Amino acid sequence: MAYYSVLDVTPSTDSWIPDYLPTANRLVAKHGGKYLARTASHEQVEGETQEAALRIILEWPSKEAAMAFMNDPEYAPHLKARTEGSVSHHYLIEAKDELA
Repeated sequence: MAYYSVLDVTPSTDSWIPDYLPTANRLVAKHGGKYLARTASHEQVEGETQEAALRIILEWPSKEAAMAFMNDPEYAPHLKARTEGSVSHHYLIEAKDELA
């Protein structure tokens, strides 16, 4: 079953970004993931304001693939840099409709 990663990221420093992007791009592909959106062009249309500089959506072939990416030892220092250099929230969402 497919899973989606949905992130909101607001960098507090940009020093981590040049090293992060090429590694994350390569490791996402290695684990079968695909970026669907990475953009600063977004608007909130409902609910209490939750600011974010970037919204990111990735598609994974499975939860295991998403977790393999998150737990990849090569990704660990980049994840640490991102979490220390930004305010980030990451949601892992199963691609199913429980209300249908």
